[in-house]
Amino acid sequence: MSTDTTSRSDTNNDTNRNGVDTATLFATLDAVKALPAAAQFQFRAHNEWQHGTHSRSTISDFFGVGEERAHEREFVFDADHPAVLVGQDRGVTPIEFVLHSLAACLTAGMANIAAARGVTLTEVRSTVTGDIDLNGILGLQPVRNGYQQVSVRFVVRGDAPEEVLRSVVEQSRQRSAVYDVITNGVPVDIEVEVA
Repeated sequence: MSTDTTSRSDTNNDTNRNGVDTATLFATLDAVKALPAAAQFQFRAHNEWQHGTHSRSTISDFFGVGEERAHEREFVFDADHPAVLVGQDRGVTPIEFVLHSLAACLTAGMANIAAARGVTLTEVRSTVTGDIDLNGILGLQPVRNGYQQVSVRFVVRGDAPEEVLRSVVEQSRQRSAVYDVITNGVPVDIEVEVA
């Protein structure tokens, strides 16, 4: 969820805007404001190697609002490499999931923020591109292993002036968890159990 209480529209009496249940959105904001510990979440992905460069992740359980929880169903994602990168193309590459995650996080934030501001969106489309030099991954040259540049291009339409729509995108960028992880990095601990 990407919004804050300063963006709340006092003139919005709708309970559903952009597919967002605004009553629940504002109730969640008020609840977390009253009990900050409720904001502590831990999300998890469980991955298992299949064959070659193909692996499968399942996402079902997480911790939030003080207790263990589960999604309404288990989500399954396959990752692989295309044949040109010695895979069998049984899923998108792991680095492409990063692009999807960024697009999805920014878009979800825009829906929430626009709803909180009383703005009805009619179209949100994006293309996210990432430029990478495989020389780093292959150990052939001392270049970065990950993306060297990521670009996001939005098409946004709604019932608000251009400057308001642009500010919705900007606030979503400021509040995006995925944008934060990509641009600021995050410590990653790796533990290994060998049998």
